[in-house]
Amino acid sequence: MKNQVTTIYKKAERFAEITKVAIVSGNIARAKKYLAVAERLFTTGNYETKNAISNVYVFSVSSFMELRHCSISNLFPKGLKVEYVRQINTSGV
Repeated sequence: MKNQVTTIYKKAERFAEITKVAIVSGNIARAKKYLAVAERLFTTGNYETKNAISNVYVFSVSSFMELRHCSISNLFPKGLKVEYVRQINTSGV
């Protein structure tokens, strides 16, 4: 199976790509659903899941949204927004 995703980090990367496609296509309702799923995984997942959502998903989606000048504050759920702010503050930007 060529499309089989093997690690949690690869799955988070693929999930971020799906979310970005929804944003680009203008399907904001679907993008918000995906972000809500990521939020639930981030709040209820084990350490590895939280790490993958934080370091792969949030980073990828937020970077993409910044490049396209999308408003992160309107789309990101509370927990992911806090994680995004933590990443920005850690990076020294």
